[in-house]
Amino acid sequence: MFDSILFDLMLIILLGILSQWMAWKYRMPAIVIMSVAGLLVGPVFGLIDPQESMGELFGPIISFAVAIILFEGSLNLDFREIRGFSKPVGRIVTVGAFIAWIAGSLAAHYLAGLSWAVAFIIGGLFIVTGPTVILPLLRQAKLKPRPAAILKWEGIVVDPFGALLAVFAFEFIKFLNSEVTLKALLLFFAASLFAVLLGWGAARIIGSAFERGSIPEFLKAPILFVVVIFTFVLSDEIMHETGLLAVTAMGMTMANMRLTTLHDVRHFKENISVLLISGIFVMLTASLDPHVLIEIFNPNIILYVLAMLFIVRPLSIWISTIGTDLNNREKHLIGWIAPRGIVALTVSGYFATILLENGYQDAELLTALTFALVFSTVVLHGFSIGWLAKRLNLTTADESGVLLVSGTRFAAELAVSIKETENAVMLVDRSWAGLSHARKRGLTSHVGDILSEQIEYHLDLTPYRYMLAMTKVDTYNAHICADFAPDLGREHLFQTAFHVGKDVESFNITGGQTLFTPAISIYDLEERMDSGHVIRKTLITKQYSYTQYLRERDDTSILLYIHRADGSIEFYSPNFELQAQAGDAVIALTSPFKTIERVKDRLAAENGEDAVPVEEIEDFFTEEKKPGKPKIPGEAPLSQR
Repeated sequence: MFDSILFDLMLIILLGILSQWMAWKYRMPAIVIMSVAGLLVGPVFGLIDPQESMGELFGPIISFAVAIILFEGSLNLDFREIRGFSKPVGRIVTVGAFIAWIAGSLAAHYLAGLSWAVAFIIGGLFIVTGPTVILPLLRQAKLKPRPAAILKWEGIVVDPFGALLAVFAFEFIKFLNSEVTLKALLLFFAASLFAVLLGWGAARIIGSAFERGSIPEFLKAPILFVVVIFTFVLSDEIMHETGLLAVTAMGMTMANMRLTTLHDVRHFKENISVLLISGIFVMLTASLDPHVLIEIFNPNIILYVLAMLFIVRPLSIWISTIGTDLNNREKHLIGWIAPRGIVALTVSGYFATILLENGYQDAELLTALTFALVFSTVVLHGFSIGWLAKRLNLTTADESGVLLVSGTRFAAELAVSIKETENAVMLVDRSWAGLSHARKRGLTSHVGDILSEQIEYHLDLTPYRYMLAMTKVDTYNAHICADFAPDLGREHLFQTAFHVGKDVESFNITGGQTLFTPAISIYDLEERMDSGHVIRKTLITKQYSYTQYLRERDDTSILLYIHRADGSIEFYSPNFELQAQAGDAVIALTSPFKTIERVKDRLAAENGEDAVPVEEIEDFFTEEKKPGKPKIPGEAPLSQR
């Protein structure tokens, strides 16, 4: 009844996307869930066998998917961003990758029993870690900026080159085995150069067309998809295995062209590549032969996996980082964390077919070997990175960094006050113009859509414990909090109150906690800023208690957050009641006019007078504090704000 290609494709896509959603929901590596799903419907219960049902289409589909995956990886190789990092990144992606290739190849030959040709090919491929696997782990573990940045950029930079290194190793081994002549090898390198030029030319043409407005917005993603496939196929038809090099060169060129439309191009990856990654991974695992699963428990394969985990990776990191400023704790963590992902499995399946066609019978082990390494590294590294990072004191869990998604004036002023607490703070907005207030105040900011998956390639989110959604679109705020709930936890996600003038009853989104006490919308906050309200800090002491502060504070003031004595911060919310102790500071949005009246009354009471000249009070707020000048208990002078 369901024995058709149509049913197989439907089930594959359904399982892939469902796996991605479950991974997001339960904070698990997506590759683990996709692996289990594919195994269950494939070799375990025998519901589908994509390789058998698709026949000759199976190989081309895998090839297209690998080309697109490599293109999206190389599309993130903006060398301007890599240039900012110090020696460790450069060493790891060059010297470290080379050591990992050689050591991994030796392990594949002597431990897994593969021939030299197959061993060097798979050794080159297994240098990849991959951003699709690394980035979720970094969010989960909350690493400190430097180790997080190194792991992130290693995954992005090395990801496209693992497959290319495997291609060159394949051709060079054939030359050493006299399977091809020197002329044929030189012809391959000439074809590789042509592939690079083809990819470069395609990127320049399509990029220029995007910039000139020659292509309408709704056709950009489809045309880019077609050009990537065209570039891959044309190069591969001229010389087999050079198509991957062509699309990688195309992606790298576009990444460094400084295209103003590059953010629009990112949707290509998010809409097309995510579907393909999900579907292809389920296809590969569902097509596994039951004998391959049994082969995973081969002692030689187990020894190989252990060698890659405990010898090859640590060795490559420790040797390549000699003379750098990495400390031993960072080397231990980076030397352990190297999960292989979707690229490794898809490209190994691609090469397994090619090697078998060229007479390398031991290539039958590639699928089992790759699956064993991918699954073991993802599981072991995914569930140990948080524990190990805490043991090595390389997490930001005790810090209170804040990411404000807003470009409003109030958000900029709030960020200034947070910056003064010495906690990390950043503002994110979808437009450059929207961040003008942040730039005027010298604040760290980023232009981009926080809901875009590509934001993680260009913005390190690990230093930020809190996320405040404060845009003027209430539903967007709610979507932000809902999307990041599995990563940050709802207790660390806040949004401004819904605007009273909107039809809030129609919104059925479980977002973050409502910001501030009392709850107030961003529109009302902006109005208060325009009318002269200021953010003021009040220190709680043994003489001036929190109870007294609440009793005497202006009823129209808005309680924003508490800066604890240990340096952390906690935001007010109507959902729960905060308590401040001696040494803490309460930060609130207050009216300067109400504050003048309150100070006037207090000074009058202290002096036993009925009234104090208003000019005297205004002088208190406008003049610099002079030695011996009376100070209001607990309140920071205006000049120190």
